Amino acid sequence: MAITMTDAAASRVKAFLDNRGKGIGLRLGVRTSGCSGMAYVLEFVDDLQQGDEVFEHDGVKVIIDPKSLVYLDGTELDFAKEGLNEGFKFNNPNVSSECGCGESFNV
Repeated sequence: MAITMTDAAASRVKAFLDNRGKGIGLRLGVRTSGCSGMAYVLEFVDDLQQGDEVFEHDGVKVIIDPKSLVYLDGTELDFAKEGLNEGFKFNNPNVSSECGCGESFNV
């Protein structure tokens, strides 16, 4: 099982952590939400939890809990700027459908 991150995403996460002044990485997870069933969750990590999986790219760590890893295996975390909009993108090969607004997905 693996999670990857583009150079753009790693750079952005590093900038967030540097601005924050602490933290060992970024947690990527899923929660039940939205009209399609699941939504991505991103949060800073100061301490690892038992069972966490750690994936690293250019010194930047992405931490995933075991329950979320089942839905996120093979996902690439990207960061993109499109006009005035910018944000993280999730290239998840497990997604079978997404809601129209793009806030949630189903596997």
